[in-house]
Amino acid sequence: MLTYDFPPMDGGVARMMGEIARRYPPSSLVVSTGAQPDSAVADAAIGHPVRRTTVSSGRLRTVHGLVSWTRSAESLARTTRPGFVWCGNFKPAGYPARWIHRVLGTPYGIVLYGTELLLLQHRISRFGMKRGVGRSLLGAAAVIVAISGWTRDLCLEVLAGLGVEEKASIVRVVPLGTDPSAFRPGLSTDTVRSRYGLVPGQWLLTVARLAAHKGIDTGLRVLAALRDEFPDLRYAVVGSGVQRTRLEALAKDLGVQDRVRFLGHVPEADLPALYNCAEVYLGLSRTVELMAEGFGISLIEASACGLPVVGGLSGGIPDAVRDGETGFLVDSNRTEPATEAVRLLLRDRALGRRLGHNGRQAAEQHYNWDRVAAEFHRIGSEFAHG
Repeated sequence: MLTYDFPPMDGGVARMMGEIARRYPPSSLVVSTGAQPDSAVADAAIGHPVRRTTVSSGRLRTVHGLVSWTRSAESLARTTRPGFVWCGNFKPAGYPARWIHRVLGTPYGIVLYGTELLLLQHRISRFGMKRGVGRSLLGAAAVIVAISGWTRDLCLEVLAGLGVEEKASIVRVVPLGTDPSAFRPGLSTDTVRSRYGLVPGQWLLTVARLAAHKGIDTGLRVLAALRDEFPDLRYAVVGSGVQRTRLEALAKDLGVQDRVRFLGHVPEADLPALYNCAEVYLGLSRTVELMAEGFGISLIEASACGLPVVGGLSGGIPDAVRDGETGFLVDSNRTEPATEAVRLLLRDRALGRRLGHNGRQAAEQHYNWDRVAAEFHRIGSEFAHG
């Protein structure tokens, strides 16, 4: 597995790569990734060898970082002779994988999420050189895994734009998941309520990077629209990002700053209990310029904790939220549909409990890392040589 994102890095992709690696059969995987401070504990938890380059993860996208990673990955491949290589992302992992394929003939697969495809689609329409790079990396792949139906459809458009339409037949869809044993209902919330200042009341919750496409501004407007109707309604936002100052200013302009808690970065160990503090989860992402939600792991984490979800009808979110069964999908470019969905869930608590129960069942039966890892292992074995 060649991956830029890997524990102890933050983010959904790093978590996904770590969870898949942990669940691979014994003695069947070696991970190649960048150096990270204090990575020894995270590496030991994987259960497979983790070979880190001398270059930090943050430098792997540079020319020097790519050259160093490619050399170490080739050396590792010559030593271990893998039958297949997974790329945790299109770039930069695709470069060393393409080189290993060229010199050793090892087949590789690329995992695609969505935003990188929007960016590639934009660039190939403007820069001929980018078309050649995209054609080389995707065209030589043995298999391409998309994390949602939306990502698959976008991938097919990009492949057509690159002139490699024949690769459409190797695109597989593997929806993501979570760990239902960690993310579950009924957890004690006393510690996290005290730690993060979550006073008694009804809480809406979002766990996301503070980026424009995540729709947190819409969540703030929903809170403002419902504050008189639900006097104890509040909103907790977990995550950091460039939009924090703007969102704090918006909360003040809307007059709800005393009802909002921007919690910043939160250790993963605290997340299950934080989900248990909320009545409704808001995942109101929408497409903004070249940014979109490819799936939304936090939506599944919320479902696994028994929360009803209000998700944006955009990107890959419809693959994560079963409309009317585990939550509601709404037009997240507008405030009113999300407001109505939240109002309904707060008024009809039995409905919220039913949707949350269905979400929990969906996580146990389908949206879990055991199923995801098994699918990755099956696909990798299908396309492996030797």
